[in-house]
Amino acid sequence: MTRETDMPPAAERLRRLQAALFDLDGTLIDTVELIRVSFRFATRAVLGYELPDEVTMANVGQPLARQFRDMAPDHAEELLRVYREFNMEHHDELAKAYPGTLEALAELHARGIPMGIVTSKGTEAANRGIDRFGLRPFMQAIVTADDVEIHKPDPFPLRFAATLMGSELGYCIYVGDSPHDMQAAVSGGAIAVAALWGAFPRDEVVVPGTSFELCSISELPALVGQSID
Repeated sequence: MTRETDMPPAAERLRRLQAALFDLDGTLIDTVELIRVSFRFATRAVLGYELPDEVTMANVGQPLARQFRDMAPDHAEELLRVYREFNMEHHDELAKAYPGTLEALAELHARGIPMGIVTSKGTEAANRGIDRFGLRPFMQAIVTADDVEIHKPDPFPLRFAATLMGSELGYCIYVGDSPHDMQAAVSGGAIAVAALWGAFPRDEVVVPGTSFELCSISELPALVGQSID
């Protein structure tokens, strides 16, 4: 299923697509449960109680340091340290692949569409998932929170990735599962593609505005196929 909410400009730019950019967590890798459990552990260990999921998950898609400063500024550094240690220890146990991801990426690759990842995750943690789930061979650019000083929902990381790939952001799709992803895409002029299989409910993801919505990453090759029909 695709839904076009900005049909004329998005459709025209899609037909001249230069690159596909992706968020990582909740989009290419199913780390939603890992993130939830890591937040629960860190807040319980450091604060002495668990913050509810609706609080800890609200800003997933932004850098962890920023999230913890917003949650508990006096304990942000310790929360970050404890979260990262737990998350890395349990990553391979709890992180999962979304069905059809490698097949969809392989099809885009076969069509000659350059691809990249833009994530608010740090480099070490991002590389752990990228390599474990075989994503690296498909990617021409990987931009993490450590590579830029300005982060989503600002479009700067998307523009940076597009520049690295020699592409114009307005002719790139950005596929992401969070409202922060969609805000970055829309404000940067990218073709915003909502991934409805991730951490956020549809009603939240689409608030910033989207060009297309997908219920599964397996639907992406058909959408991108419009660029070469």
